[in-house]
Amino acid sequence: MISRSGDYIAQIRLIGGRVFEKLLSASGAVQFNGPQGKILDALWQQDGLSAIEIGRRTGLASSTLTGMLDRMEDAGLVIRKRSAEDRRVIRIFLGPKAIQCREQYTSVSEKMTDIYFRGFGENEVASFESLLLRVLENVREADRNPGK
Repeated sequence: MISRSGDYIAQIRLIGGRVFEKLLSASGAVQFNGPQGKILDALWQQDGLSAIEIGRRTGLASSTLTGMLDRMEDAGLVIRKRSAEDRRVIRIFLGPKAIQCREQYTSVSEKMTDIYFRGFGENEVASFESLLLRVLENVREADRNPGK
């Protein structure tokens, strides 16, 4: 049996990303884009993450992340600081502009959640998220151990 789930997930990601960008723009949050919002969201949950930790939480590749963090630092959205415990590690902290944008991002994220789950019951949402988490764990494992 060939599943179309991968195609559906890819389409949801692409179309959802466009909708999110439109909602973000309409909200007036011109300081950052959707992928940068993922980085900020990770930092709003726990400030002072390393780039590696941000990559794990967002799924962004380190090559993509480095350039994004450069632009975000230039825009005053993040601040890089060397770790006091290990000088080789650079921690990423929220900049002053990012702190001001949190309400806008949260509002847009809530609208996206409403769009994604329109017509779903609470049990359906919980079941769907549980299944998605299993799929995510599977692809993370495949990412760590290719060929298995």
